[in-house]
Amino acid sequence: MTAAHLSVASLHDPALAARVQHTLDRKTKPQGSLGRLETLALQLALIQGREQPQLVSPQLVVFAADHGIAARGVSAYPSDVTWQMVENFCAGGAAVSVLARQHGLAVTVVDCGARHDFAPRPGLVIAKTGAGSADSSQGPAMSGATCEAAMEHGAALVSGLPGNALLLGEMGIGNTSAAAVLMARLSGEPLQACVGRGTGLDDAGLARKLAVLREALAANAAVTEPLDVLAALGGLEIATMTGAVLQAARQRRVIVVDGFITTAAVAVAAALAPAVLERCVFAHCSAESGHARWLARLGAEPLLNLGMRLGEGSGAALAWPLLESACRVLKEMASFDSAGVSERGS
Repeated sequence: MTAAHLSVASLHDPALAARVQHTLDRKTKPQGSLGRLETLALQLALIQGREQPQLVSPQLVVFAADHGIAARGVSAYPSDVTWQMVENFCAGGAAVSVLARQHGLAVTVVDCGARHDFAPRPGLVIAKTGAGSADSSQGPAMSGATCEAAMEHGAALVSGLPGNALLLGEMGIGNTSAAAVLMARLSGEPLQACVGRGTGLDDAGLARKLAVLREALAANAAVTEPLDVLAALGGLEIATMTGAVLQAARQRRVIVVDGFITTAAVAVAAALAPAVLERCVFAHCSAESGHARWLARLGAEPLLNLGMRLGEGSGAALAWPLLESACRVLKEMASFDSAGVSERGS
């Protein structure tokens, strides 16, 4: 991607922030009494650059790909589950499918690199850069060219989607491993603090996963720059998602971040363009052990903490009504003046 594609301007606008905060403070409530809903309303206003933000045609995108490192036994499930779950998403039977229907979210499933050929159908986009990534415990998961192509696919996808909000989801057996090594290399946290049980590994499986991921970091010890790290340790769906996040940020879309793997894509994007984080609403804190630590590193405060570790975009879908509520409070709630309500001390 070119330097222009990686450039994301800051949303810093003190005058707008002051006007929105004044509006919130004049609502019929004690100042700050709606807590995070008020800070969320302010963030949405700054993202959109207007005093009354509106959420239009929200798009939940599930990025799917296979991972070569899965052959090393780092997941409790076989790799075939990746393509089988893509079929489940397309049929509307997954958890995120149910939640998206409930909240009126359009769902697009993207084959970024599954080892399977899908029949074309509405709602499925084939943006395959390869048939899965290579085993990062033996060398780079992707070449630099493949990683860049995946990012371009993600940017092009977002450019073609309607609306002003992007909700991130993912599917890929082995992708908590990719996210964990990305976290370790990008954040400097010890690997053990980044690695969790993923799909539900027992103690022996977790120990095996940790050992394999140590090999991955050793096999790619020389890479330190964000794009090189993404290529060496990431996956095709994470790379595609990174490109999508950068494009959404450039277009000033609201980006709703799901769990551990989507945070990995956002962290890479933010390492390339720090102002990306200004556009991100972090939906929830995953039960995957490294997620809370990574959120803290990014200065992110998630909206929910439900002990979830499913992925798919399920947490993003659950958090979505809070964004809608924040906009409604800002637009529809009466002020002390308009409602004729006495203020404190009056």
